[in-house]
Amino acid sequence: MSGRLYVVGTPIGNLSDLSPRAVETLRSADFIAAEDTRVTIKLLNHFEIDTPMISYHKYNARERGDEICSRILAGETCAIVTDAGMPCISDPGEMLVMDCAKRGIEVCAVPGPTAMASALAVSGLPTGRFTFEGFLSVNKPGRREHLLSLVNEQRTMVFYEAPHKLPNTLRDMYEYFGDRRISIVRELTKVHEQIIRTTLSEAAEKYTDGSLKGEIVLVVEGAPARKEEEMTLEAAAALARERMEKGMSASAAAKETAELTGFKKGEIYKLLID
Repeated sequence: MSGRLYVVGTPIGNLSDLSPRAVETLRSADFIAAEDTRVTIKLLNHFEIDTPMISYHKYNARERGDEICSRILAGETCAIVTDAGMPCISDPGEMLVMDCAKRGIEVCAVPGPTAMASALAVSGLPTGRFTFEGFLSVNKPGRREHLLSLVNEQRTMVFYEAPHKLPNTLRDMYEYFGDRRISIVRELTKVHEQIIRTTLSEAAEKYTDGSLKGEIVLVVEGAPARKEEEMTLEAAAALARERMEKGMSASAAAKETAELTGFKKGEIYKLLID
């Protein structure tokens, strides 16, 4: 008889957030698949758990996934954990769950702390409808495409970001989204937890010096509802001119604005050069 995979949420900062069920699951599993065993061993030592571990991360996911599934199919029980938070959310653990689903392996969730939901809850922005966007790409074309796809997104948007990438991200968000409310939530549940409720314009000016450190979640206000008649070809050309003022060529500005507004690139370009 096959075993099962437990997806176990671990603390994002405060060790007291590990649930009794999670402790028991980690203790009773045959083995633990950990993103970084050096990080997880500190958690296990704190709760006096001696379950053996193997590493499972994005660099060995394919090979190690086959091994884990084979062991589970042979009857063992595995608990997967990430360094902090709920595994499989913007995390290579999603590949293991997919592998288990394909092979008919039972997967059980042991819920725990999640930075995404926690940051959204304290952001002060609407929470009824939201979209989780994970990390923005460091690849410029991919990053541009991602941001462009969200310009008219009316739901609250949640992003993860590394502190050293934050300055560029804030500038890019202000450029693509305009001036909206944003909550910068850092070091959740830790000693230096901080919630900065501001606007994209202020954030792009004040927090691009690299002063904000630690684990960061960005919660950004969605776009206001727009009536179709509000956007005209002339208004689209005005948006394109703003991009040209920031250094874009007329062709690039027309192309990007066309993607944003739905007007044809040629129509916008004609107004720009007339």
